[in-house]
Amino acid sequence: MNLKPNKSLGQNFIIDQNMIKKIVDCVSINHENEILEIGAGTGNLTDFLIKKNPKKIYLVEKDKNLTQILRDKFGEKTQVFNEDILKFSKSNLLTNNSIIFGNLPYNISSQILTKFIYHSEIFKFKMLVFMFQKELADRIIAQTNSSNYGRLSIISRWKFNIRKAFDINPNCFFPKPKIKSTLLIFTHKNKIFKFHNPQTLEKVTRIFFNQRRKKIKKQFNSLFYKNLEISNKLNIDLNLRPQNLTPEHYFNLAQELEKL
Repeated sequence: MNLKPNKSLGQNFIIDQNMIKKIVDCVSINHENEILEIGAGTGNLTDFLIKKNPKKIYLVEKDKNLTQILRDKFGEKTQVFNEDILKFSKSNLLTNNSIIFGNLPYNISSQILTKFIYHSEIFKFKMLVFMFQKELADRIIAQTNSSNYGRLSIISRWKFNIRKAFDINPNCFFPKPKIKSTLLIFTHKNKIFKFHNPQTLEKVTRIFFNQRRKKIKKQFNSLFYKNLEISNKLNIDLNLRPQNLTPEHYFNLAQELEKL
């Protein structure tokens, strides 16, 4: 490959054909689905997506040179947007049948995920099929009481069911990253906790996990002014540590904070 990846954009192109097929085959795609691919790069994944014959394929690519390469390569088979996905202006093109694929740039992958969490009403979609650095993916899917469990684990589970598909070896990419990647699939939960302001959940998790090794009594008191009625109501032991509380505990805490 003669094209030189742009380090500042966190570009790592997936090049292993067998792995690309495995990624595309891990979800069901038909003529009713619109596909949005984030960071389409040189179109290696796009090639396989086209073979699935979806209703429409939209490609979002921030790199201007790659945008032109994609337009030349695919013509009218795809619609290409030279935009930053964090500022994407065409979310109205998506529907509840849209499937969003992304070999996400390592440097902004958590920002992209949280954008889809907090703005899922604007970004309509059926599912997300995202590649992350394995270290970040492990944090996203971490369970309560594990060392990787934290704010991202909780916020991700607010709206989504998350399934780990498989790990991807570094030699499947160019340039070859130093660590493995992981493919995660996100689908909507049937019921979610409602907040007047989603940033309340952000605030609660930030305050608790800023001192993740300490017992939660101090953090709880700073939020609820020693209101033990709330801890009793939610059956929360204030001698626990942040990683001992379930996502549902944090959702309930955020709801209680909004009532004050």
